[in-house]
Amino acid sequence: MPAMRDFFQRRGKFRPEEQQDDDRAEHHIPEDLWIKCPRCGELIYSRELERTDRVCPKCSYHFRLRARQRIAHLLDPGSFVEWHANILTEDPLAFADGSGSYDQKLEQTRAKSGESEALIVGRGSIEGQPVAIAVSDFEFLGASMGSVFGEKLVRAIELAEQHREPLLTISSSGGARMHEGLFSLMQMAKTVSSLAQLGRAGVPHIAMLVDPCYGGVTASYATVADVIVAEPGALVGFAGP
Repeated sequence: MPAMRDFFQRRGKFRPEEQQDDDRAEHHIPEDLWIKCPRCGELIYSRELERTDRVCPKCSYHFRLRARQRIAHLLDPGSFVEWHANILTEDPLAFADGSGSYDQKLEQTRAKSGESEALIVGRGSIEGQPVAIAVSDFEFLGASMGSVFGEKLVRAIELAEQHREPLLTISSSGGARMHEGLFSLMQMAKTVSSLAQLGRAGVPHIAMLVDPCYGGVTASYATVADVIVAEPGALVGFAGP
């Protein structure tokens, strides 16, 4: 029979936080395993969401996609060849505000987004049909249209005309890039003029508007097309929805 003093001996304390840490280490659950639909509130298994091309299986809400995600979903596997990825934006106005210079914003955005500019252009195929494609990425300064954005789009339009292949644009943007002033606003006329030439050559332009699409992009190339479609529920406008 144990002595009375044995009942008063110090014993190791149970530390629940250590046990929890061990459990987390053994049973790590990825943070993005379940995704909540912002419209209906449904919790969706991430793999199920990928199987539905990131459309909510309950309410059909279309989740936003990055530019390269759209390209991967839309084009035939392995068919995409990117054009003009080496054209980089400069700072023609030496723009700066309270949060820093335009050059600093560009450097930070490139590091965060993994892209060199807000527009990705190239060539691929859809069910074997060759197509020129230009897709904007909202993660890069709100996919605002600056001088390099406009230049890349014009070059894609010219190559579509040269190859006589349909041009597909997928547009999501906050509008013109204020950091470039008039250089940015000039891209509206520049892209529309180039599309007019494409139309005269008899090459179709199909425009897809995705959430959100505003400002100078909506007022220029995004709505100068032979066929215009939009994702269900996409916010599209000039100064407001």
